Amino acid sequence: MSEQENPLPWLIDRVVATHFDLLPARTVERAKTFLLDTFGVGVAGSHGFKIDGIIRVASSWGKGDEATAWVTGERLPAPAAAFVNAYQIHSLEYDCVNEDAVLHPMATILSAVMAYCERRSAQGKPVSGRDFITAMVMGVDVSIFMGKAARGPIRFFRPAASGGFGAAAALGKLQGFDVETIIRTLGNQYGQSSGTLQPHVEGSPLLGMQVGFNARAAIAACDFAANGILGPSDVLTGRYGYFRLFENGEFDVAHGKRELLAGFQMERMSHKPFPSGRLTHGVIDGLNRLLKAHGFAPDDIQSITCIVPPLVNRLVGRPDIPAPAPNYAKLCLAFVAGTFLNHGVVDVDQFIGEAMLNDPRTHDFASRVTVIEVPNPDNAAMTPQTVSVVLKSGAEHSVDLTSVYGHPDFPLTREENIDKFWRCWSRVPALSTQKGEELIALVDRLEEVEDVAEVVRLLVA
Repeated sequence: MSEQENPLPWLIDRVVATHFDLLPARTVERAKTFLLDTFGVGVAGSHGFKIDGIIRVASSWGKGDEATAWVTGERLPAPAAAFVNAYQIHSLEYDCVNEDAVLHPMATILSAVMAYCERRSAQGKPVSGRDFITAMVMGVDVSIFMGKAARGPIRFFRPAASGGFGAAAALGKLQGFDVETIIRTLGNQYGQSSGTLQPHVEGSPLLGMQVGFNARAAIAACDFAANGILGPSDVLTGRYGYFRLFENGEFDVAHGKRELLAGFQMERMSHKPFPSGRLTHGVIDGLNRLLKAHGFAPDDIQSITCIVPPLVNRLVGRPDIPAPAPNYAKLCLAFVAGTFLNHGVVDVDQFIGEAMLNDPRTHDFASRVTVIEVPNPDNAAMTPQTVSVVLKSGAEHSVDLTSVYGHPDFPLTREENIDKFWRCWSRVPALSTQKGEELIALVDRLEEVEDVAEVVRLLVA
């Protein structure tokens, strides 16, 4: 396959041909890990910005009793439920990510697939756990292929747009479409694709809403295809295809293919240990390592220097500002560093309310941070990074990061994953500990489950 040849026949043939028994045990295990992680952050996201208004608007899009808004339990048409749950998953900046592709595929894919599974269950055609896991794995592969084949700097909000393609592919597989019909389903998806980076710059909640728009679109794309309404086929590499417009013509299909042939991309997902932009996690990890290694206190620090690749500086090297909006604060490396040094933790509560966002001590620490960009030939590189501190005593300490905590080469343990889940789950006191334990057990045995819609009863308070 050449650098710019249409990859969809190869890519979707792989989606159709892969069944559960072809998935390595490691892939299945990681799928379960990130499913539990995503359910947890989706529950915590029920406290996302303006969630009541989000649900109210989604409820006005039509009558339907197909799928469920997690936690609050509203019954909605499947596309509307997919929108709401996708927003909840991404609204806290806590959902898992593939660093090399610069995207969060699970938010878009899981929300669409779960809404689809509820609809199917009500129709007497339940989706089994084996088929569900396989569809999720292949949907993630489609999304990450698109991110890894893109070789230029990110220009649009890839988690939304590329995530939508993965969701549409996963739904097409569950629907039993052949290769050509799934390709045309992706054509339907492309016509609805959205995702600008401007909300990222401004800290607008529209960022998470865009994930929802593409999850909603995936169900519509599949519904149209099921009714014989098929989109164009060369939607990645065509004259006006995704890679030429969204990725500015900077793409390498052969590279994306090599990445998928090396293994299922579910195994290359990174946790987000902290509810802030993944690109801010390096400074938390670096400062934490330095504090532990050298025993100084945060107040001993005079200055902090972060030497980072261009992607990090471009997306989170923004200035600290007074009274930042929550989404701006989570995507500001200096504010996140200040939050860690002030509170000793970076969790959901540190981005809620004026007292936290306006805390003078947090902003004082943030003012000591300098971000320096160094060239890197890889436009998607998060590392290497160097975090250095100069103490008021004149002592200097630094640490080089080749991978950041949460990366597949430096992953959370199962115990840490479960601990994160419980911290998210506990944000909704109406969800009992018993339900949480049932959900953990159900995910652990998911391949034995006959109807995946069974999960949803555990996600409603």
